[in-house]
Amino acid sequence: MRKSVEKKWDLAIDPDTVRLFILKAKAISAAVNDDYQDGTEHEVELEDTHAGHHHDGLAEEEEQDLTAEELRELIADLNVDEAADLVALVWVGRGDYDAAEWEDAVAAARERANKRTASYLLGLPMLADYLEEGLEALGA
Repeated sequence: MRKSVEKKWDLAIDPDTVRLFILKAKAISAAVNDDYQDGTEHEVELEDTHAGHHHDGLAEEEEQDLTAEELRELIADLNVDEAADLVALVWVGRGDYDAAEWEDAVAAARERANKRTASYLLGLPMLADYLEEGLEALGA
């Protein structure tokens, strides 16, 4: 039987803020995944495409872009310590570090800190899952 992590981690970023990021990342992922249900793209009919054709693709893309842009801005607004914690949470959630190595993960994240943190994180297809796993590993 595995014991839960007993240490209370001193996070610079509020776990509720991370949960908000998780929700936004899931919304971005859901918008992308809706286009590929059942492993195939939506069918496109080539015959008579102008008569009565209505395409909401641009509206869907704009909604997805707004959510991604919101998350990008929220991440960009984090201070250095919060951004390092967020990246370290991803790394713990992904399995690069375990909870006992939290301080090492944060130190490594601080060393690699730059203005492209949001781009790095938004480029991770499983961002929401990694953040959830990271929070769970720390018991936050």
